[in-house]
Amino acid sequence: MEVNFRKVEDDFMKPETDTRNPCHHGAGEGSTLLFDKHTERWVVGLSDTLSTEAPVRTGLFIGGQERQTAETISVADPAKPGVVVGEAAAASAADVADAVAAAKAAYPAWSALSTAERARQMADAIAGIADDRDTDAAILSQENGKIRMESWVDALVFEIRWNLALMIADDVDAGKTLPVMPGIPVNTEVSYQSLGVVTIIVPFNWPIAILAASLPHALLAGNTVIVKPPPSAPLATTRVVQRVAEKLPAGVLNVVTGKDENMGALIQNPDIAKVCFTGSVNGGKRIMEMAAKSLTRVTLELGGNDAAIFAEDAIIDDVHLDRLYAAIFDSTGQICMNAKRIYVHRSRMQEVVDGLSARLEKAVIGYGLDEGTTMGPLHSPVQKAFVEEIIEEAKDSGATVLEFGELPGGDLAGGNFLRPAIVVDPDPELRVVSQEQFGPVIPIIPFDTEEEAVHVANDTWGGLCGSVWTADPATATRIGNQLVCGYVFVNDHGATRLDLRAPFGGMKQSGIGREQGIEGIRAFQDTRSIGVIDPEALAQMAH
Repeated sequence: MEVNFRKVEDDFMKPETDTRNPCHHGAGEGSTLLFDKHTERWVVGLSDTLSTEAPVRTGLFIGGQERQTAETISVADPAKPGVVVGEAAAASAADVADAVAAAKAAYPAWSALSTAERARQMADAIAGIADDRDTDAAILSQENGKIRMESWVDALVFEIRWNLALMIADDVDAGKTLPVMPGIPVNTEVSYQSLGVVTIIVPFNWPIAILAASLPHALLAGNTVIVKPPPSAPLATTRVVQRVAEKLPAGVLNVVTGKDENMGALIQNPDIAKVCFTGSVNGGKRIMEMAAKSLTRVTLELGGNDAAIFAEDAIIDDVHLDRLYAAIFDSTGQICMNAKRIYVHRSRMQEVVDGLSARLEKAVIGYGLDEGTTMGPLHSPVQKAFVEEIIEEAKDSGATVLEFGELPGGDLAGGNFLRPAIVVDPDPELRVVSQEQFGPVIPIIPFDTEEEAVHVANDTWGGLCGSVWTADPATATRIGNQLVCGYVFVNDHGATRLDLRAPFGGMKQSGIGREQGIEGIRAFQDTRSIGVIDPEALAQMAH
């Protein structure tokens, strides 16, 4: 995920901070953070020394100690066939059991601290996290495939979300009193308590940023945590988490990488109080099924089929088209909250098609660390094959399919690259419309009435995000209130404009529960009520 940096100026930075100074953003030496007035987005200018020469090796981190394993996971570069970025430790079932035991042992002391003290230790733990950000970004770009700016922002958002969580520390213990009232002679104190050991499982696409939507909240609430990075891209995430974990008491934060078949105890061990999972819908269903056997709580942030609705009066200029382009094609389309279906009033259809086409004609497909690259490969060959398949299906159906850009050659030939595509007015039954593409292809579909637009937007399995594009605030409110999804954007869409203070999560098959904000804290707490009889009120009831 990316972040609305314009919001960060008010919500994260100190009042006296100069937001144009990269030092205040924790940028490594040689990095800059600049505001592009044309696109209304923050862009990162990095040093040119971002590549990693030697393969990266990461271990487990359990109970305050790094642990290497005989068996490892080889991490492939999705852009360069046959190239290995590095190796991650492959935990055995015994290693996983040790991680659960370490987190369990650390829990009593950590949960017994005041929230203020936990916040202080967490603030100390995040200090200096940016020192290795350039290297983290380089590693992430190589193991994930996305462009280096996005990888750098991925790591930056981890720090921002962490600090935003600390800003609401005073609300963590904020309970309430239910006073005596007629017929109820009881004063009841409602308070919150931590759960215990929490497992957090993150996906490959924005693993570091997504982790911070839940990790600081779980820790601040008084839980201890085991982080499971994605097996196909574990290196950068493990590095970042270990640097934080080393500064916390042993066992409070642990990192376990490995093959999924050895990870069952992270979900089904009876000492696991909660699992927080971000990933596919099918993955979420499997997690929920496993957790059900021990009645382990879950938060599931799953896929989406986000609809963007362009009303008849939508502003379709360069600024808004740039926003739309980013909302669709950032991370080569591999973001759960990207726009997946564009519904446009028939009278404005050609403007949107032409505007996106003009931007796609400038797309530079290539290696994520190469200067000038704007679109990297898909993360896996399987996903590439799926997106290719749904594009061909659209072509075979007779839909107009516009493709753009040139595939790279040389050592990138055979990488997971695809030309981005627009599918104009496809049959709604086609998979490019009905399923989450998670790749660089977008259907653009006309509508005639507002009622029709709302109906087709809601007529899907998912309910993560949606957006309304209109010049009229009343129209935005009216349509937005009818969309069945967890987050609605107005005149924008996607991770670049997500308010990192707000609760986030999906409806329908897009998930269960909420992350971020105080709601994200409460997701890692239980509620306790203590009722005390008021003798005077009780006596009055007797008369």
